[in-house]
Amino acid sequence: MSTRKSRTAVGKRTDLLIGALLRVPAQVIHRRIIQELNAAGFDELRLPHIAVLQYPGPDGERPSTLAERAGMSKQAMNQLLGSLEELGYLRRADSPDEGRSRVVRLTRRGKAAFNRIYRILQELETEWSATLGAAQFAQLKEILMRIWESPLVQGANIRSVAEPRVF
Repeated sequence: MSTRKSRTAVGKRTDLLIGALLRVPAQVIHRRIIQELNAAGFDELRLPHIAVLQYPGPDGERPSTLAERAGMSKQAMNQLLGSLEELGYLRRADSPDEGRSRVVRLTRRGKAAFNRIYRILQELETEWSATLGAAQFAQLKEILMRIWESPLVQGANIRSVAEPRVF
C-alpha cells in the first residue's frame, strides 16, 4: 500500500525534484540536437556522442578531460572517440606540449557538426524564449548562471565546464 501512495506522490507536478526539472529539459535538448544533426546530413551521430560534442567541445582537449567532463570512464570515452574518429568527426593527435599525451582535434566535418549544434541551440533559445516570454526566459538563464557560478558547481569537480563561454 505504501508503494502505491509513494508513486502517486512522486507523480505530482509540485513534488518534482530539481534533478528531474533539470534533466528533462536537457534530454529534450540532446534529442533535438541529434534529430536535427541527422536531418542535416550528420546521420550517423547518436545520443551518446553528445558526451563528446557537448559544450565547450572536444577540440584541443585530452581524452581524460573529456571523460571527466562527461562523468564517464576513460575507457568509455575512448570508445566514443574511436567511433567519432571512424566516422570522420575527429582525430586524436600527440599533444605538442605534453610529450606522450594525446589531444582531440575536430576535423572539418566535426567543426561543421559542432557549428550546427550551436545554431540548433540558438534556435531552441528563441523558441523557449517565445514560449516562456522574453522576461521569464532571461530570468531562467540568470538563475542558471548564478548556479553555474556558485560553489554548487565550482566545487563539483567539473573543472573544464566551470568557466562559461559562448556555447
